[in-house]
Amino acid sequence: MRISRLFMLAMAGIALLGIGCNPFPKQQTDEAIQAVMSEFNAVGISAAVVKDGKIVYNNSFGYKDLATKAPLSNDDVMRIASISKSFTATSLLQLVDKGVISLDDDVSDLIGFQIRNPHHPDVPITLKMVLSHTASIKDKADYFTLDHLNPAVYGDCVESYFTYKPGEGYNYSNMGLNLAGTILEKVSGVRFDEYVKKNIIEPLGLYGGHNVDLLDSDKFARIYNFRNGEYVESTGAYRSTADAMADYKFGYSSPIFSPTGGVKISAYNLAKYMIMHMNYGEYGGVRIISEQSAKLMQTPVSSSGYGLCLTEFDDKVEDEKYKAPGNYLIGHTGGAYGLSSIMIWSPADGWGIVAMTNGCTSVKGKNFLNELTNAIYQACIAEK
Repeated sequence: MRISRLFMLAMAGIALLGIGCNPFPKQQTDEAIQAVMSEFNAVGISAAVVKDGKIVYNNSFGYKDLATKAPLSNDDVMRIASISKSFTATSLLQLVDKGVISLDDDVSDLIGFQIRNPHHPDVPITLKMVLSHTASIKDKADYFTLDHLNPAVYGDCVESYFTYKPGEGYNYSNMGLNLAGTILEKVSGVRFDEYVKKNIIEPLGLYGGHNVDLLDSDKFARIYNFRNGEYVESTGAYRSTADAMADYKFGYSSPIFSPTGGVKISAYNLAKYMIMHMNYGEYGGVRIISEQSAKLMQTPVSSSGYGLCLTEFDDKVEDEKYKAPGNYLIGHTGGAYGLSSIMIWSPADGWGIVAMTNGCTSVKGKNFLNELTNAIYQACIAEK
């Protein structure tokens, strides 16, 4: 179905205006987002812009529900997919700060069963390797169970590993981050979703989390895949964990909450979380992780540019200054079920962008997140 451009123009929400000598270019930013929305026939888009530690813009466009034609609002939450990995890493770095664990710990010792690449059985796989995707762990079709890494279930688990030596290569691994989330649960003694809620979500004053059953479903922006010329709702994006909880095994079943991609949150609240990382671990007088740990998350571990669940970008905005080593942008993207999300900022210049869609079409030769991020950047951040 084709979404009305007139509707997109009419349904812009209330934006937060910047404070200072130069008024924030709200209309220009609105129009830039709407242009990308129209080109990609997006269902809905929510976005927020941060400058100098403050959210200076927040607006939403389009629909949260195609069936009811309910408009997307700034208060609605959306699954953000892989940006969630940074919540898992941040949680584990809290335990590192407390001296409970070390990034150099063998994950076998932390999880309670042997995690070894059978091609290199004498090489320990460390927590740092897992968080930086250098552990040589493959994604299996079903990475929502640790069975594929457990020798008691799959023997040597040879199909779950690449052949390179752990720590000497890079391959993005959702399985690895679900392992990391389970380690968080086992070591902390607190169920994974509850730990993140109590130690990140609540201290920062955010609304959101991993557990859909503890959130208001009326706030969910429904997620859509575009298939065979029409949008189809991805009902699995907000699947209840209630049935799975009946057989929940503490310290093993954490992947049902998707530590790798399960956070549901609004653009506004994700922007507050982003400010915490921009400030190297602190927001609103609340310190979430140490400055040292925050900087470590943003420091590349491999030539890929990926750190500890945050990565460098040199392709998201059309500005040569951010393509130079030492001045790259930092953040993470997400994509699943049809949604796309981005959290990105400039450590050098103090600006950041959060943007997400609950469904869009593809355009040949173009990347939706690149186009949207650059449009916002050019409209309200780039020097004219």
